[in-house]
Amino acid sequence: MEAKNNLLTSVDDIMDTEYGKVGTPEREAFRREAFRREAYACCMGQVIRDARKSEKITQEELAGRIGTDKAYISKIEKGVVEPGVGTFYRIMDALGLRVEIVKPVF
Repeated sequence: MEAKNNLLTSVDDIMDTEYGKVGTPEREAFRREAFRREAYACCMGQVIRDARKSEKITQEELAGRIGTDKAYISKIEKGVVEPGVGTFYRIMDALGLRVEIVKPVF
């Protein structure tokens, strides 16, 4: 529940207003996009965690190498947050990894 102008509003009402009612194409599109983003963030976090462990460094050491804190690295690895592009490249560099951009061939 959210208090707005001293009135209580349910989260369901907010979701219905912003993304359409449950069962509508708009709400389904939102659900798919939210799931895709969450799955992507978890996958990226898993790759970073596996690489960090492979390098035998702690979250705190990785955080120090890129100028952030351990809590932020933990959130990235758990898929709670997605790092920005600059942070992602700093993490890859700190772990000795390369990022290759490949044009898909159809």
